[in-house]
Amino acid sequence: MKKLILILPLISGILWGSVGVFVRRLYAFGFDNFTVLLSRVAVATLILFVGILIFDKSLLRIKIKDAWVFLAAGILGMLGLNLAYNESINRLTLSLAAVLLSLAPIFVVLWGSVLFKERITVRKVGCIFMAVFGCVLTSGILESTASMKWSLVGIFIGLLSAFFYALYTVFSRIAMDKGYQVFTITFYSMLTVTIVLLPFTDFHIIGEFVESAPIGNSIFMLLHSACTSVLPYVLYTVALLHVETGISSILASGGEPIAAMLFGLAFFSETPTLLSLIGLAVVIAALTLILKTPKNEDAFDRNDLQY
Repeated sequence: MKKLILILPLISGILWGSVGVFVRRLYAFGFDNFTVLLSRVAVATLILFVGILIFDKSLLRIKIKDAWVFLAAGILGMLGLNLAYNESINRLTLSLAAVLLSLAPIFVVLWGSVLFKERITVRKVGCIFMAVFGCVLTSGILESTASMKWSLVGIFIGLLSAFFYALYTVFSRIAMDKGYQVFTITFYSMLTVTIVLLPFTDFHIIGEFVESAPIGNSIFMLLHSACTSVLPYVLYTVALLHVETGISSILASGGEPIAAMLFGLAFFSETPTLLSLIGLAVVIAALTLILKTPKNEDAFDRNDLQY
């Protein structure tokens, strides 16, 4: 049973790796970044709300004095993460965008040292340099091939997605320390993002997209929310109930860039080079080492290393 549970975080990473397939199609139709994000988050928020009402209404209860945590997690974390990641997908190959996002644990370590007084050890520093080196190999900077798509602006935006991801993790940890559960944090963060995006959303283009193929495109938007937001959260959370958080994080972080690389190859003919494959392996190895903190070091709880 435990071996079967180990598949859940891996599936979560694969589902998160599919984001680019949905985002690029919506961009091609004429969606802007804000509208793409709202079309995903609004539906996911509704699905989570219905699920919480059915299974545990108490998860909706929060204290007014703690509202700032959910606002920060939503605006500074989730909103920044998704806007930056969507844009990096548009400027880079899917695999490179996913690799840059997977560097979030590095920023988590840095934030942990500043906010939670956790030690930055020689091993952690070594893992950071190892991960950066892997990203250089994956980026295509060292080679010139038609299938490699990169730019300095795209790489910077990709790094921003990891930075915002880490911020979301930090604020989520603060919320968890206050006694809130993952679904409560996720729901209110998504609700905050939905409300903030409403004035910037092009509802006309959403209507055109649905009208162009009412059944097919409606299913597409539902899958966009379910596959990239709702299902990964649910599967990852279930895994955390039975598997060590470090192992779950490693499986999800490792599965995402691999899945993104395969999706890029299947849908957009983004053929990985030998160097990019080596770089991907180096990044995953670095993340594995940085997440598997020895017992004699101060461990930062990564329960919420998720989108």
